[in-house]
Amino acid sequence: MPVLKTIDMATQQLITNSLWFDDQAEEAARFYTSLIPGSSIGNITRYGKEGYEQHQRPEGSVMTITFNLGGVGFTAINGGPVFKFNPSISFFIMCETEQETDKLWNELLRGGMALMPLDKYAWSDKYGWVMDRYGLSWQVAWGKLDDVGQKIAPSLMFTGAQHGRAEEALRLYTSIFDNSSVTGILKYGPNEEDKEGTVKHAQITLAGQTFMVMDSGYDHGFGFNEAISFIVHCNTQQEIDHYWNRLTQDGEEGPCGWLKDKFGVSWQVVPAALQKMLQDADRTKTERVTKAFMQMKKMDIATLEQAFNG
Repeated sequence: MPVLKTIDMATQQLITNSLWFDDQAEEAARFYTSLIPGSSIGNITRYGKEGYEQHQRPEGSVMTITFNLGGVGFTAINGGPVFKFNPSISFFIMCETEQETDKLWNELLRGGMALMPLDKYAWSDKYGWVMDRYGLSWQVAWGKLDDVGQKIAPSLMFTGAQHGRAEEALRLYTSIFDNSSVTGILKYGPNEEDKEGTVKHAQITLAGQTFMVMDSGYDHGFGFNEAISFIVHCNTQQEIDHYWNRLTQDGEEGPCGWLKDKFGVSWQVVPAALQKMLQDADRTKTERVTKAFMQMKKMDIATLEQAFNG
């Protein structure tokens, strides 16, 4: 898999969100940033000759595009028709006015499909769950931004074989990342629509960022896959080793810094140094470092630097 270049590390969160597209990454990034004021496009990387046998993408075409959406970092990648979005991971958007809620809902719904209609629910005066034109799922809610802590938060739904493991997952994740905590957990009680004791809704912070988790016992027919992953941006080899070792425990190692944890959630553990290397104007250097990382599973900063410097 291609490794994802990230936005400026000086302003970047430790964890950012990665979205896998066939070939609509730039189009989608520009659409999403048009919806929320203060959002912006970051850097674009393009495919080179190196690795064509694997990625099969035209030289010079967009590989990744980074963008900031409501203060939250994203990377979109053109990876081909390999992985498809599904609602096991969605993005919760908190709107502070009814007008903003209606406008955002209508824009995301255009060309998409409502999974839960925009309506009044016990937890919100106005809420809806929508799959947009690209297949990405969003939960749009009218409420107070302070209740969530950030404009957009990823929401993980543990279903199928992972049903009932939401609390186990949130305990693991908050143990791995510094500046993490469990904000609150609401569980199903007796005679409710899911198994008693499973997580109806929980909110956590990981490295200071808000995440949500829930269980669902319905037969949805989908689960976690690589279409949505979380990028962990590391400054040192020690950090790479720590996150890689903890997240792959009882999980699965993948190529180019990708991995799946024990619950099937995908992560990328990426060195910050790689960003500068891939931005270099010397194509010989970037091709060498590309060849190096495409042969790796866990990233090795020293080997990347050696390849870059020749």
